Amino acid sequence: MPTGTSVPRDAVQRWRLVVRRDALDPDRAQRAVLDDWERTLTQAGLPVAGLDAPRPKPRFAIGAPLAVAIPGEAELVDVWLTERLPRWRVREALEPVMPPAHALVDLQDAWLGEPALPGRVAASVFRATLPAGVVDVDAVSAATAGLLASTTLIRDRRKGDATVTYDLRPFLAAIDVAAAPDGGLELRMTVRHDPEKGVGRPDEVLAAIGERLGGAPLHPDRLVRERLVLGDPPPPEAPKRMPGRRPLPERGSGGSPASR
Repeated sequence: MPTGTSVPRDAVQRWRLVVRRDALDPDRAQRAVLDDWERTLTQAGLPVAGLDAPRPKPRFAIGAPLAVAIPGEAELVDVWLTERLPRWRVREALEPVMPPAHALVDLQDAWLGEPALPGRVAASVFRATLPAGVVDVDAVSAATAGLLASTTLIRDRRKGDATVTYDLRPFLAAIDVAAAPDGGLELRMTVRHDPEKGVGRPDEVLAAIGERLGGAPLHPDRLVRERLVLGDPPPPEAPKRMPGRRPLPERGSGGSPASR
C-alpha cells in the first residue's frame, strides 16, 4: 500500500434524523438539496462514514424526495458514523449547520443492518387545509368515499410534452376529512409508494376530489407532508443448504459424538 494512504473505516452506527423542512424556492433542484446535506455532514465535525475516503463523500440517505414547494414536518434522513456517539453529541454537532430551511426534530439510533431507508418507505401522509366556505364537509366526505370505493381512477397527467394515462386508485390508501380549527377543512391523504410504478401525488388526489364535486381541482391554503410511513423490513433469509450435503446433527442429539 502506498505511503500516506489509509483504508476508509466501516460504519458502526446509523442515526435516523427526523427533520422539519420549510418550503424551498420553487426553482431549486433536488440535486441542490442533496448538495446542502453533503455540506452539512462535512461541516458538522462528526465521524461520518465516507469522509475518510480518498474522495470524501458523506454516507447518508433521504427517505423519499419531496417537492421543493411542499414543506415536510417529519422527513427522514439516515446518516452512518464510523464511531458510536451519544445522541446529545450528534444533535449538538448538527443543529448549527443544518441545511437552509431545515430543523432537527429528533434522532433515532437505527439498527445498522436495517434495509435501505428509501426501500422501506411505503407511503406518505399529506395534510391539505382548505379555507372556510369553499367546500362542504359532508360533500367532500361523500366524494372521498366514492373515490375509495372505486376500483379504478383513470387519470391523465402531463409529463413534459406528453400526456400520460394512469390509474390513481392503487396509490390511494386512505383519505380522512375533518373540520379545521378556523372553520375550514382538513384533508389527510395517505398515498402509496411503489418501487416500480412510482408515488401517489396529493395534487392528483385533490383534483380527483374536485371533479367528484363537479368543479375544478381543489387548491388548499396549505399542503404539507406530515410524515412517511415505513413498511416492516423483510425477515432474514434462512441459511441455504449446500447441495448433496446432510446437515450436521445438533450437539447432544443421538447422532452426535457426545452421545455415543
